[in-house]
Amino acid sequence: MVRISDIQGGEVLWATVPYCRINKDEIDSYLLKKNDILFARTGGTVGKSFLVKEIPYPTIYAGYLIRTRYSQLLSAQYMKYFMESQLYWEQLKNGTIATAQPNCNGKTLSKMILPIPPYNEQVRITNKLNEVLAVVNKYGACQDRLSHLNCKIKNSLLKSILQEAIQGKLVKQDPNEEPASVLLERIKQEKERLIKEKRIKRDKQESIIYRGDDNKYFEKKGKVIICIDEEIPFEIPDTWQWCRVKQILDIGSARRVHQKDWRTSGIPFYRAREIGKLAEYDHVDNELFIDYDLYKEFSSSGVPKPGDLMITAVGTLGKVYIVKNEDLFYYKDGSVLCLNNRYKINPFYLKHVIDSPMFKNQYVGESQGTTVATLTMVRFNEYLLPIPPLREQERIVKAIDNLASIMRI
Repeated sequence: MVRISDIQGGEVLWATVPYCRINKDEIDSYLLKKNDILFARTGGTVGKSFLVKEIPYPTIYAGYLIRTRYSQLLSAQYMKYFMESQLYWEQLKNGTIATAQPNCNGKTLSKMILPIPPYNEQVRITNKLNEVLAVVNKYGACQDRLSHLNCKIKNSLLKSILQEAIQGKLVKQDPNEEPASVLLERIKQEKERLIKEKRIKRDKQESIIYRGDDNKYFEKKGKVIICIDEEIPFEIPDTWQWCRVKQILDIGSARRVHQKDWRTSGIPFYRAREIGKLAEYDHVDNELFIDYDLYKEFSSSGVPKPGDLMITAVGTLGKVYIVKNEDLFYYKDGSVLCLNNRYKINPFYLKHVIDSPMFKNQYVGESQGTTVATLTMVRFNEYLLPIPPLREQERIVKAIDNLASIMRI
């Protein structure tokens, strides 16, 4: 009994075709013959057709298929090509019953209008199509390989560009610019002010990374100083600074939104899948919302603000979306992290760092072997970041944008 799943690339995979029991007096009604055309009448494959060219065993067809059989005065191959034409698909679309599972029936087929040339011309048409389509298919296969290669090269090139950028090799350094160490000191002072105002809590394991007289890297956490030279993946310019994420970003934690609070309108409520689509396409057709009053209640403990970075923390990790001025949404706890950029580091530079191989290597290894890949606030806070001067951050972002636009061409 041939099923639609047994037909791949225009051929029946006979090894997968199952057997079935059928009453003797029904066999002739369902038995397939050479030049029959099978037609899928339901599901995601509705409208797909298959021309029976050879039958090594007595075979019938599954119940969700329609068998069509034509006069010997018609070329079966011509009819098959008709079922691949735009005229066929337009008529099928108009005749398909729009339900949860689209379906069609024999009446739809019987009402279709099709152009019938003389038999000899049908043969000439099919011969010419066989000749042309062989070239088209060969070209299509080459185009698929080229597209795959271009995508692979583009991705590899982009990774190389990002890696060069975060190593300080993409743009020139300006020795007259304020170094990153001054920027980090200013952030530290701003944190002290916010701690005094009780707007943030003091980190008892506050991290300070510096280079010793012996050119090795050390980290001071509280009163403990340890050498972290083995953690530093590469050298950076003298005006740059290594730091932990928690030194420059405050990772926000969403309040729990229960399923009973989901709505069909209101303030958009994003999970990892929505943030991932925003990161990739800058657009998402959202289906979940919460009431505005609930959003206002959550605002007291923090909601995403322009310049913050939203990052997927479950499943496909590390997709980054930068919050825009016009954005108004809330997010699911656990599956999305909100990187509060209150100290005004260039968000596009931060996104490029998070997208870089260096940064991804910090969490990819941790996620291997786990049932579901996750990013946690605790781990994310400890990841390393190379920070250039603010103006150099802007130049890096501009250079990457220029290169990316050339790659798109």
